[in-house]
Amino acid sequence: MAITAADVNKLRQMTGAGMMDCKKALTEADGDFEQAIDILRKQGQKVAAKRADNVVSEGIVLVHLNADATNGKIIGLACETEPVSKVESFQQMAINIMSQAVASNATDKDSLLATTQADGRTLSEHITELIGKIGEKLELVAYENVSAECVASYVHSNNKRGVLVALNNVGGADVAEVGRDIAMQIAAMKPIAVDKDGVDAATIEREIEIGKELARNEGKAEAMLEKIALGRLNKFYKESTLLNQEFIKDGSLTIAQLLEKTQKGLTVSSFKHIAIGA
Repeated sequence: MAITAADVNKLRQMTGAGMMDCKKALTEADGDFEQAIDILRKQGQKVAAKRADNVVSEGIVLVHLNADATNGKIIGLACETEPVSKVESFQQMAINIMSQAVASNATDKDSLLATTQADGRTLSEHITELIGKIGEKLELVAYENVSAECVASYVHSNNKRGVLVALNNVGGADVAEVGRDIAMQIAAMKPIAVDKDGVDAATIEREIEIGKELARNEGKAEAMLEKIALGRLNKFYKESTLLNQEFIKDGSLTIAQLLEKTQKGLTVSSFKHIAIGA
């Protein structure tokens, strides 16, 4: 049957796919709109498979705090190129993902991707469909769901880096500002753990071995290598764990001291840092 411009436009309005893709799908489906929609969905799967190994280094990070700031959610939706990250359909997809995260209160990325949308398809299937329309790899690279007495957030100006911080022992104090300062600290200084107790054993062992090798290269006595390496490890903790870092806004305070100064007993129980293309 003849495929009219009105038919093509109707399918485009229904799916958001390009004009030529809609025309080809309708032609292949002999004018059957439901079959044409299935063809376009399969096209998205084909594009996704073809580009599965491509690097995604652009995208957008979004955060959401509930009304009393006791729960925060953060997502990172990534794509291959910066122009795509600015496309309305891509940004709307990020918003839709966050809306679904809030509605479902999904605990992790896999369960969020598996949530069912209004049309019966999963969120993962919606992303795959958008891949077919846009023509490059899209990926939900991260999703975190954090709850605490107070959750603070920060998104960097390029929208590619974001942080959630869980604060406890708030004691009724207003900690929103210090929480944001700490979230900014995390984005800038990239700590690997809250405190040294949160650093995994493999990392500690690696740092000790590096410390020994550096000391050995400096000509230090073999009997002194372990002691020197442990000294370097303490320096590593100071630079790489949040509570031991110097506060970037006031170098006379560590983050632990800043928390205590703000409210006695105030602690950071966890943080989540998402960065696209870092």
